Amino acid sequence: MTDAPAMTRYQLAEVGALLAEPARAAMLLALSDGTARPAGELARVAGIGAATASAHLKRLLDGGLLALHAQGRHRYYRLADDEVSAMLEALAMPRTRDAAPKSSADPAVRRARTCYRHLAGQLGVALCESLLARDYLEAASEGLRLLPAGAEALTSAGLKVQATGQLLRLHGRGCLDWTERRLHVGGPLGVALTSAMLDAGWLRRATQGRALVPSADGLRCLSSLGVRLDTPL
Repeated sequence: MTDAPAMTRYQLAEVGALLAEPARAAMLLALSDGTARPAGELARVAGIGAATASAHLKRLLDGGLLALHAQGRHRYYRLADDEVSAMLEALAMPRTRDAAPKSSADPAVRRARTCYRHLAGQLGVALCESLLARDYLEAASEGLRLLPAGAEALTSAGLKVQATGQLLRLHGRGCLDWTERRLHVGGPLGVALTSAMLDAGWLRRATQGRALVPSADGLRCLSSLGVRLDTPL
């Protein structure tokens, strides 16, 4: 987002209008885990009929907040990119400041979850800070990038060589975590890193919602990278 032109007041007002409708907001939140979903499922999430859902989805597409993936006769909707997800996360910050947990699921979501398709929460922030502190990750002018020493460390910790080699070719960005108020790794680098950890079995997706659950082996591997959490998982 560093090279993106500043949003005008009219564009900001249009985004605000798109988010102000509860049904559209429900659809966006349902897609904030990085999944792609059909219109019928999004209609059920929002509690509206098919025709109304179609109109809302068209507005979100036209407004640049959603993207459409066609597979044969099926059409799936997803967030346009992780910048849209980051915006949704940032908008949640004022509402959650100093807020007490509202459900038993909240601690799991705060500890580790998906932000679009990259790792967020306490675990995501701790990983980002450890990689930066050990000079495995560099904050460059074009964003965050993994250094060769970081790729070697990730390989030694248990990620596949092919995966860490791909990470060296990608750029990421610092994404402000809405629960921790600190940065985790976002952008293409964050997405690929999280995917590699899922493939390696370090993390698994919870049966519902956005929470990610680290395995015992995953915690040992992350610990070898210097990742420490204030509270146990």
